[in-house]
Amino acid sequence: MRLICLWLCGLCASCSVLKAEEVSVGYVYQGEQYHISGRKVNGIYVFNQQSDRVLKLVTLDWPPYIGEHLCNKGWVFQFTVALLVSKGFEVQISFLPWARAVREVELGHADILFPEYFIEDASPSDTIIGKKRHQLLALSNEFPGGEIGFLKRKGEPDKFEGNLANLQKERIGVVRGYQNTPEFDAMMDNNQFNELKVVDDLQLMRILQAKRVDLIIGDPKVLKYSVNYSDLSTAEKTMLLNSVEEVKPALKYNALYFALSKKIPNWPTLLKEINTALYEFQNSGETDRIMETASRACR
Repeated sequence: MRLICLWLCGLCASCSVLKAEEVSVGYVYQGEQYHISGRKVNGIYVFNQQSDRVLKLVTLDWPPYIGEHLCNKGWVFQFTVALLVSKGFEVQISFLPWARAVREVELGHADILFPEYFIEDASPSDTIIGKKRHQLLALSNEFPGGEIGFLKRKGEPDKFEGNLANLQKERIGVVRGYQNTPEFDAMMDNNQFNELKVVDDLQLMRILQAKRVDLIIGDPKVLKYSVNYSDLSTAEKTMLLNSVEEVKPALKYNALYFALSKKIPNWPTLLKEINTALYEFQNSGETDRIMETASRACR
């Protein structure tokens, strides 16, 4: 019996290796073209394993920017791997719920959180009471992001009119742990809205449709994509998308960042390397090329 069990265990291990998911990333760096393959190992996507400089990153499903089930995992995934491998790092990426991802990096259990919005000095940590987020995390230079705004139920009036003060005591849905805009986040922290916190963007769309809130806040592209990306039936997706509309004007454009844990002993050096890579990719046009290539490949 013991021999049979050992044989079966070995067979299962072989099957898991054979079925390991592979992800390809291509990029151009200093005039040379590179193509690397990564594998999903125990739920973690690993690239450039021969390096002894290992970075542990955590992210979320946030289509169309990044997502575990997106084509090529989304352009932000491709961009991040290319950026860090170009500097010689082994890259390990885990997909987690956002609040947990934030916690992992703020506690130093992972090295980098991405993609992150700008963190205001006054933004409190939900992980360590009494600490500000900027005390725990260091932001890189920016890379391309998207707009932040409100969605409402189609045809219903709203009080916004470009002024957040008009929305005091309004029922607003937010994703737990997300940064939105400095003014909105400060007002929310001061309990000036009657907010309802949920775990992801799809839940935001559903509580808006169900009339549990008057407005929801986020990147409209992400909010709408979360529906198309979901397991809902085609009829349910159509009904949900047709039931909402954007509130104009949008609040602001939000760039994206990498957030490094300040519990990493060499975080200032790592931050400098990442910022250098961001400059090189932007200056050479590689950032735009990766965005465009990822978009064309997944049509």
